[in-house]
Amino acid sequence: MTPASITGPEISSGGGAAGVGGQTAPLSHLGAWTDLPFFTETWPRIETALASESRTTLPPEPLRFAALERTQPDDVRVVILGQDPYPTPGHANGLAFSVTPETPLPRSLRNIFKELESDIGTSPESGDLSHWANQGVLLLNTALSVPEGDAGGHAKLGWSILTRQVLTRLDDHPRAFLLWGKHAQKEATHLSDHHLKIETAHPSPLSASRGFFGSRPFSRVNAWLTARGDAPIEWA
Repeated sequence: MTPASITGPEISSGGGAAGVGGQTAPLSHLGAWTDLPFFTETWPRIETALASESRTTLPPEPLRFAALERTQPDDVRVVILGQDPYPTPGHANGLAFSVTPETPLPRSLRNIFKELESDIGTSPESGDLSHWANQGVLLLNTALSVPEGDAGGHAKLGWSILTRQVLTRLDDHPRAFLLWGKHAQKEATHLSDHHLKIETAHPSPLSASRGFFGSRPFSRVNAWLTARGDAPIEWA
């Protein structure tokens, strides 16, 4: 299957203040996510901080909320938490672990694909994971912006408030959570026991051999979904 490339939403004249280069970050495409308190209580402060950032902020502003825009709350079946976007221009497309189709696989994503091959015998044709999001896989980073070349540079802006509110919203009925690494596992400690939670090492080259490889998360998620009468995810 050839994954569809993610494209940014239309630029709206309302719902977001001007940012670097005159871009806007409209919230009108967020659908049911817009009622999260984050967007009235915290986002204005983060938006102001981003507007004053002298460095290039990634991903491009129209893709900042791509994960939420593409996968609405009632459509979420699986959640994969990342940390922050890739800090290299042209790589991040607003979805955790995903890259633009023409981008060579980053090391963590390469390991994810290795585990896919081992687990289900195939992997996607590119690192663009938009087709996962289209099937209800929420690919959410716990920070939705990063300065160019400075991984983790916006981790303390307040994005974690959004992560907590999203996960609380999704705690209403059983979903599958792939929690790779202690950072993701810490974010999900408050979730109810009715979810499938697969907790392993992160797919980073520094830790993948300590429990990520061989964990078979993709077939385990599909087995859980089908046991509940739901359709499996087409991972590739």
